[in-house]
Amino acid sequence: MKFRETELPGAWLVESEPVEDTRGHFARTFCEAEFSAHGLVSRFVQCNVSYNRLGGTIRGLHFQAAPDEETKLVRCTRGRAFDVIVDVRENSPTYGRWTAVELSAAACNAIYIPGGFAHGFQSLEDGTELFYQMSESYRPASSRGLRWNDPSIAIRWPLPVTVISERDENLPFFSASGNG
Repeated sequence: MKFRETELPGAWLVESEPVEDTRGHFARTFCEAEFSAHGLVSRFVQCNVSYNRLGGTIRGLHFQAAPDEETKLVRCTRGRAFDVIVDVRENSPTYGRWTAVELSAAACNAIYIPGGFAHGFQSLEDGTELFYQMSESYRPASSRGLRWNDPSIAIRWPLPVTVISERDENLPFFSASGNG
């Protein structure tokens, strides 16, 4: 596996290195020893799948507040997604900044998102599926989010929005959420 830190410290793009043969390919997507060697969380207690029927679907931006901050390892197992993270760590030099990566089943890549980041994505194809490994269990009392179209964050989503939940549509803006 290859680990490349993003411009937001602590967040990493993790690229698998598939080995091909006549059957197809085989790739390691997680290794506790390699994650630990990079100083990353290597224990995950919950896994989730997000299936998205239509391209243009937006989910997020979600996070859990302290003391239940969660690290996520997110990969696309079908289709493609524009995956976004926003730094909500108040003492961070990149506080309020965002970055995005394209995750795809074909690329066999993932994004490592440490606690203190809001996360969301837009499906780029119909039938896109993402697989999440989580360091903490979901705790509704700690669940938070930011508005996907907050002008102070100014995420440049690649497609028009086709589907978004009522909950996500009504998440607070960054400045109103106690962040920013």
